Amino acid sequence: MEPIIDELHTLGDFIRWGASQFEKAELFFGHGTDNTIDEAIVLVSHVLHLPSEIPDILWHSRVVKSEKQEILKLFDRRIQERIPAAYLIHEAWFADIRFYVDQRVLIPRSPIAELIGQQFEPFIKVKQVGRMLDLCTGSGCIAIACAMLAFPHARIDAVDLSNDALEVAQKNIKHYGLEQRVHAFHSDLFSALAGKKYDLILCNPPYVDAQELRNMPAEYRHEPKIGLEAGTDGLFFVRKILRQAAEHLTDKGILIAEVGVSQMSLIEEYPIVPFLWLDFQQGGNGVFLLTAEQLRNYCCESII
Repeated sequence: MEPIIDELHTLGDFIRWGASQFEKAELFFGHGTDNTIDEAIVLVSHVLHLPSEIPDILWHSRVVKSEKQEILKLFDRRIQERIPAAYLIHEAWFADIRFYVDQRVLIPRSPIAELIGQQFEPFIKVKQVGRMLDLCTGSGCIAIACAMLAFPHARIDAVDLSNDALEVAQKNIKHYGLEQRVHAFHSDLFSALAGKKYDLILCNPPYVDAQELRNMPAEYRHEPKIGLEAGTDGLFFVRKILRQAAEHLTDKGILIAEVGVSQMSLIEEYPIVPFLWLDFQQGGNGVFLLTAEQLRNYCCESII
């Protein structure tokens, strides 16, 4: 890309050219942006230390040579290595909060962010949640967003099987000064939570089935497989969660879990379970809600 450096001058030039190159390369978008222009804006604004919503007055401002070189380097890696922009700049947004990310964790993109922004109304009241669990926390984004936006007085446990992911979660927790309220620690689902009960359990577990994993675009190959892979039918982890969650919920507690593309497989396997599938105005699906009572009646160890 070096010969082009003298032909591109303004911030707008780089965004337009980058978007064209991304389109030509047939990149996949789904890790924070959904189109070539926004992806180019993310990379350019990062190099220039500008907000992603670039003021119109700056679109015609000139870019210096050192900045040009850095932008082109990011463009080249995005195209040649198919690395999502969030990993290239170590930054992702979730529920309008910025998080550090790298290839030890999935890039945050759960529709649960919309629920957090709404403080989970009408399903649960803020004052009802004294203790919350973020199961399979990854970067810690769900736990942290809940602590900051939804449940300002709750104590939150954030657990994960991956020690690598927990290092990232701890970094984000420390960045927002939440060490006293959000506790990240190692647990294989509920294995380290004996005797603990929660008013709300949120979970975005691995749920990608074998066929979907094989067919995923190259960009997903940079994400940790442990955060995606969930057996032949995508239900390996959610089965365990359904069997064990009731034991860790208070009497009026609620489980909200995301199963994404495995939604239909789950419905087919458990036809009598009264899943409430949530709707999202901002897009997304495959998130269900079950109460503690429903879990005890339909999903306990003795039933499934």
